[in-house]
Amino acid sequence: MPETVLVVAAHADDEALGCGGAIARHVARGDSVHVIFMADGVGSRRGDLAADALPRNAARDRACAVLGIASQHSFAWPDNAMDSVALLEIVRPLEARIAALRPRTVYTHHSGDLNIDHRITAQAVLTACRPVPGAPVERILAFEVPSSSEWAGPDAAPFVPTVWIDIAPWWPTKLAALQAYADEMRPPPHSRSLAGVQALATWRGHSVGLELAEAFVLLRELGR
Repeated sequence: MPETVLVVAAHADDEALGCGGAIARHVARGDSVHVIFMADGVGSRRGDLAADALPRNAARDRACAVLGIASQHSFAWPDNAMDSVALLEIVRPLEARIAALRPRTVYTHHSGDLNIDHRITAQAVLTACRPVPGAPVERILAFEVPSSSEWAGPDAAPFVPTVWIDIAPWWPTKLAALQAYADEMRPPPHSRSLAGVQALATWRGHSVGLELAEAFVLLRELGR
């Protein structure tokens, strides 16, 4: 039976990097996938914020179209400064969107990432998805983002996957979404290069006998 899936990403491109293959797989199965972007993604950069946002937003729209996203919503919290906002202010509108969409499965960031917006997003999702009576969310999965998950220091919680999803049939879709974010990608040997992302997908897949896979940490699952 088709389900509603929600991806809560700190920045536009995190959804494609972290779970683009899983998104394409859900869409192919007939699931309705929605994305929430938490931060504006450009506010920490030097230059004209409005001018910088235009190509980033255009890339986001192209990537969401490639992935088959049913809807997207942006909160535009300050980029790389979400810790300057009270957690309650971040959680309340997120709770409202979750209540409106009523997703069964939620994908979001790993709490041990180097990027502060990723960590705040992970905390906000767990807070907004508290398993109270009547809550719709049954499953929460944390994805990894190249150039953040592997760059955290030894004191951070390591990304140790417990779930692997075969994305080989949907790799071309993920690749097309990443190509939409060409300005955010880097040349190899950077981990956020197309070659680096494919190497990660190959390693995650080969770790469990698959050609290509995305890996996740299962944060919660309710057997209802």
